[in-house]
Amino acid sequence: MIEARHLRVLRAVARQGSFSAAARELGLTQPAISQQMKALEKSVGTPLVVRVGRGVALSEAGEVLAGHAAGILAGLTAAEDELAGIAGLRAGRVRLVSFPTASATLVPAAVAALRAEQPGVKVSLTEAEPPASVGMLRAAECEVVLAFRYPNAVAEPDDWSDLAVTRLRRDPLVALLPEGHPLAGRAEVSDLAVLADEPWIAGCPQCRGHLVDLCEAAGFTPRIDFATDDYPAVLGLVAAGLGVAVLPELALAASRTDGVAVVPLGAGIAREIVALTLPDLGRVPAVALMLEKLKGL
Repeated sequence: MIEARHLRVLRAVARQGSFSAAARELGLTQPAISQQMKALEKSVGTPLVVRVGRGVALSEAGEVLAGHAAGILAGLTAAEDELAGIAGLRAGRVRLVSFPTASATLVPAAVAALRAEQPGVKVSLTEAEPPASVGMLRAAECEVVLAFRYPNAVAEPDDWSDLAVTRLRRDPLVALLPEGHPLAGRAEVSDLAVLADEPWIAGCPQCRGHLVDLCEAAGFTPRIDFATDDYPAVLGLVAAGLGVAVLPELALAASRTDGVAVVPLGAGIAREIVALTLPDLGRVPAVALMLEKLKGL
């Protein structure tokens, strides 16, 4: 018999490439990982991993089973939570994973609205950026992910075709300039080429990639002097006159902008904020309610 705990171990081994790394991820010992993998291989009657150097890789059978594991684990979670929901949402849980900007701006109001309506539903929050957060959803480590993507990015966005996507809002991008910058008084920066000679401050990796796309579309490659995932740090560097930046408007909602001129970019330059879940989980009452509250913001 294949057990859910064994499938979780298999997915961790597939992600990490070694028993020791999988043990660290799951908070287990390496011998425990090895024993559970042996038990799983005994259950299915064929090897699931092969040695590759100092690590391991999935065998053909392991790849097949790992491909089914996320759906199986999600189905089990859906069954558990849906049964709890039969009692009128007196129980149930939603494990929410969100990128930091949304955690500070969108999540509090949505969770408060859910708890006001159904106080018995337990909501937990973990912060992670896509694509890591999307991987957590596929690994059945959460029920809802708040993510974002840039529809016009040169690089292909993550494939979300296996997920249920709820579009929440557009988040326009803005240029951040030192307060005394010659362009600080403009109503709009419609062409980033006017900032081609400036030093740049970049944000998270996905935002950084989109910044490079935008600048190259305007005919130049930005000289990125500073890069940080911390938006207040970006604002501080801009305020100190160390460069210019482009950030999503929502990133400014929970940060001070003293010493920074915020200038909108051209129309249509925005990222899309979405809520993601697995199709099976979308039928779970607590998850559906969480999506409803997020969409209502």
